[in-house]
Amino acid sequence: MFVKVCGLGTAADVDVAVAAGADAVGLVISRTSVRGLERDRAARLAAHVPQGVLSVLVVNDTPAADAARIAGELGFGALQLHGTAYQEDDFAVAAGIFPRLWRATSLSDRPDTRVGAYGEEVLLLDSPQAGSGEPWDLSLLESGRPRGTWLLAGGLTPENVAEAIGRARPWGVDVSSGVESSRGVKDHQRIRAFVAAAKEAAAEQAAVEQAAS
Repeated sequence: MFVKVCGLGTAADVDVAVAAGADAVGLVISRTSVRGLERDRAARLAAHVPQGVLSVLVVNDTPAADAARIAGELGFGALQLHGTAYQEDDFAVAAGIFPRLWRATSLSDRPDTRVGAYGEEVLLLDSPQAGSGEPWDLSLLESGRPRGTWLLAGGLTPENVAEAIGRARPWGVDVSSGVESSRGVKDHQRIRAFVAAAKEAAAEQAAVEQAAS
């Protein structure tokens, strides 16, 4: 189970997520998000991410070409274009500058749920209100669950991630507000608990499937 902890703001946040076993950490550059970082701070945190853990630049209001250049200049491992502001043409432009793209969207936007439909390597399905911590109706996936490398996000917490993994069967999960003590402030114990719960749930699911085969 691939686990991404997003919206980190300090080196300590990064250290805790990495030590807990997160596979990726997300750093946000945005004018509208409470978790948005200034470029210099994002650069310092990206450099702090150790080898073997993927650093993901997350943007929602930066032009795709600019975002791709920033991701490359700051040394990020991947770029997540988040929301309907980014269309297929934007991904094509970004791909010409920075090769590793993630697409984040919501089912409420009636997106193409084929992984790679816009040339991305990873698809992330979020709640309609990204970053709000609000859960969404996972039964919507029953008629159109993506296949391949896709992450479930939106309203996940240490308390509900195991159930969500069992229902949605994603390749990975992404969390931000669900591991915060207050809006934009990460709770280190909740980060540890979330990663542990997600990894344990995936291991148990794999064991059940293996036993049934």
